[in-house]
Amino acid sequence: MTTKKIILATALLASTLALGACGSSTSDRALSGAGIGAGAGALGGALVGSPVEGALIGGAIGGATGALTDKEQIDLGKPVWRR
Repeated sequence: MTTKKIILATALLASTLALGACGSSTSDRALSGAGIGAGAGALGGALVGSPVEGALIGGAIGGATGALTDKEQIDLGKPVWRR
């Protein structure tokens, strides 16, 4: 895979997973989004040979997604454990 394809795949995966980031404050969403994105990016990066690069890219995208959204923009409903 080319570097552009790796970055695109990691960005898509991290962005999708970052939608599940938890938190009512901006910093909570940014931190959880970064963690989810880094994990997803590391996994995606490991599949193509660069887990560190994937984690860095995924963490940045996930953190930015969490920081740039508010809880009204992404409402996934009541958590399963609270139903």
